[in-house]
This record gives sequence, structure tokens and C-alpha cells, in this order.
Amino acid sequence: MKKILTIATILVSTSILAGNTNTKVIYGDDNREDVIKSSNAMYVELSQSTAAMIPKNSLRSTSTGEVKIAGSSLQSRGICASERFATQPTAANCSGFLVGEDLLVTAGHCIKDKASCLGYNWVFDYKIDHDGQTDVSVPANSVYSCSKIINRTLNSGNMDDWALIKLDRKVTDRRVLDYRKTGKINVGEPLVVIGHPTGLPTKIADGANVRSLRSTHFVANLDTYGGNSGSAVFNANTGIIEGILVRGETDYVYSSSQGCRISNVVGNNAGRGEDVTFITNIPELQ
Repeated sequence: MKKILTIATILVSTSILAGNTNTKVIYGDDNREDVIKSSNAMYVELSQSTAAMIPKNSLRSTSTGEVKIAGSSLQSRGICASERFATQPTAANCSGFLVGEDLLVTAGHCIKDKASCLGYNWVFDYKIDHDGQTDVSVPANSVYSCSKIINRTLNSGNMDDWALIKLDRKVTDRRVLDYRKTGKINVGEPLVVIGHPTGLPTKIADGANVRSLRSTHFVANLDTYGGNSGSAVFNANTGIIEGILVRGETDYVYSSSQGCRISNVVGNNAGRGEDVTFITNIPELQ
């Protein structure tokens, strides 16, 4: 089994981020789009309550009251210039989403211990606002710290993978997301995922469906990458969170003709699929 890689090592090496989990892939058409490109008002609203896990040393306060986010572009990290979003910054290691006034869910392999809780900020509004944008700044009040890990699971046996953390203060300027509390989604149901593929600013990717159900997770053809780990996976019709993106296929493959890496693309019904932990696995949310 391949393993999830850090943003830097996904692109240039094979160093391990954490956990026995896989990276991600494009299925059929690439459905990722920036928030400003989305015509779906529900998706845009949901995106406001998703956050990026960014190392504290990648954030710098400015004299204007904003926080500038430092991140190398995809292209500078060995991804081909022909790739979508090649000039955008890659700062996020994982994704997360708001399930309470001060409660956030992510993948268990993203937040492993007190050190990883304290070493990262959770940043809302990490998104592109206009075409050609190559750096991102956010309001200072969009940046939160991890106060403590409330509960966490990373089980290599049954593949359960999730974490619930408490933020340093309440989030009052965006909605708490709705999530499933009982039962399971059906095979074939439409899905949308919102997060930070390869550490990029927020991307919305719909056009996916549930392929199969397992004991702790379901499998879907979501267009996700490393950095999407911890992303909320929503029912595309209702906007209800069904699960947490945790594993999948390899992100990038080497193009010998271009001398750089390109997205790994398989057929819409091909590949192993992406694994999504059931949100109902988290006892505190029941």
C-alpha cells in the first residue's frame, strides 16, 4: 500500500507524511474548480466552513491586519506548467471542516499528537479571489489554533481514520456544517468534496458518486489529492456531510516527454477509488 505524502514530498520525493494511507487521483474529467468559479451557491457557502491545516511558520502577519500565507507553486515543486493551478501556492498539509462553534474534524493521520496540534494553524478563507493570483492573504480573524485533540482514531486494521479537535476560540462568522448522525449514504449517491488538493487554495470538486460501502468507510470516484486528507465529503444534493476524505490513488505520475509530473488520470469507473471515513464513526457527533 502506498502512503500519503507531505505537500513537498508528494511532488519531489517519496518521504512519508503519516499513516498507512494512500494519496489521490483524477477520475475521468477534472472537476476541481476555484470557489470564485463555482455557480453553485450551496457549494460556495459550504466552502466558507472548510479550513486548511497550515504550518505556523508559513503564516506572516502584515501591517494591514491580514496574514500572508507562504507556499511554493505547484510548478516550482516539479509539477508541469501545463497542469491546472500550476502557478497557485501550495501551503496546506491537510483539510478540515467546522462541526461546532469551536469544533473541527479532520483525518486522524493529519493530527497525530500534541505536537501536531500545536504546530499548525487552521485557516479559513484560504482561496483564490481572482484569475492569475499567485499568493494568498486572509484576515487575521480567519486563523485559528488547535487547542486540544478531543478524540482521534487511526486504525490500520479496520481503516478507521478521523480526528475531532477543539479550536482556540469560537467561530462566529460562518455556519456550522450539517452532518449525518445516523444510517449510511446509498451507493450511487452524488458527492462533492471541498478542500485543498496538493495544498492548493480551496477547491470544489463535484461530479462524483459513491461506488461501494465498507465497514468504516465508503469508496467514491472523487477528484482528490494529498492535502485533501480531512476534507468534508458532502451529499451533492443535500449539502449534508457524509464523511471525511482519507485515502486514494497516486496523485502524480512522471511525464518523460515533459520532464515533470502530471496528474494521474484514470477512467471515471476505473482505479481503486477514494476512501471516505463515515462521519458517523465519531461518537462525539452522535
